[in-house]
Amino acid sequence: MQCEICKNKAATVHLTEIVDGARTESHLCQACAEKEGISIKSQLSLNELLSSLIAAHQQTDGQDTGEIQKSCPICGITMDMFRKQAVLGCPNDYEVFGKTLEQLIEKAHDGNCVHKGKVPANIPQQEVLNIAGNTDKADEKEELKRRLEEAVTSEKYELAAKLRDQLKTMQ
Repeated sequence: MQCEICKNKAATVHLTEIVDGARTESHLCQACAEKEGISIKSQLSLNELLSSLIAAHQQTDGQDTGEIQKSCPICGITMDMFRKQAVLGCPNDYEVFGKTLEQLIEKAHDGNCVHKGKVPANIPQQEVLNIAGNTDKADEKEELKRRLEEAVTSEKYELAAKLRDQLKTMQ
């Protein structure tokens, strides 16, 4: 695709603008884009991305000042500090700021906040569903085993027998 201005060089800058619902596209070469005053960033750092997501989240959701000023009892970081630095202070921050972080992650991942992993494109959809179902069953088995151990430890043998039977039927 050729540059729309000079018509000599290949267009390497593709700009899409939406103003009042009207979409316009421009395809320019690097030199013409610079002449038009379009600044080009070749790479966006993770910190910049997180900072912009946090800022957008606060603008759209009207986050209250209490949430911004809440601080982690271990490292002392506040949500406002995280917004500026885009780096959490310690693992405890995920619990302290859980709701806000979950909203940010959902916004960044189109409403998803549960990791589902990647699936190769050549696997049929039914197989993907079977794989996901097996993961859920494995998690359920682990939970039953954990509950069985607790029941035996606390000498609740009737419950332990029921859990054992459930595990056997799953296998």
